[in-house]
Amino acid sequence: METESTCPAETLLKLLSGKWKPQIFKLAVEGPLRFNSLLRQLEGSNKQSVAVALKELEEQGLLDKTIIKLKPLHIEYNLSEKGKTMIPVFMQLENLA
Repeated sequence: METESTCPAETLLKLLSGKWKPQIFKLAVEGPLRFNSLLRQLEGSNKQSVAVALKELEEQGLLDKTIIKLKPLHIEYNLSEKGKTMIPVFMQLENLA
C-alpha cells in the first residue's frame, strides 16, 4: 500500500504526471478553460488525450467542470479549491525549470 507524501511538491508531481496535465494545469492557473481552446493551445495534442487528462485532473480534485447551459451548450474547467492550494507549489517548481 502506497503512503501519502507530506511533501507538497512530490504530491503535485504525482498528480500532474501524465501527458498534457502540467500544461493544462498551467493554463487553468491563468483562467477558465474550454475544450476547443485547449486543443488549439496544446500544439500536437489530440481530442482523446486532452479529454483523458481533463477527466483525470477532475477526478483528482484539481479541476472543477462547469456545464454552462447557453446555446450552444459549453463546458468550462476551472481550478478547484484544492487546485488553487497547489498554485504556489506549481510556481516554485516552474521556477526551477
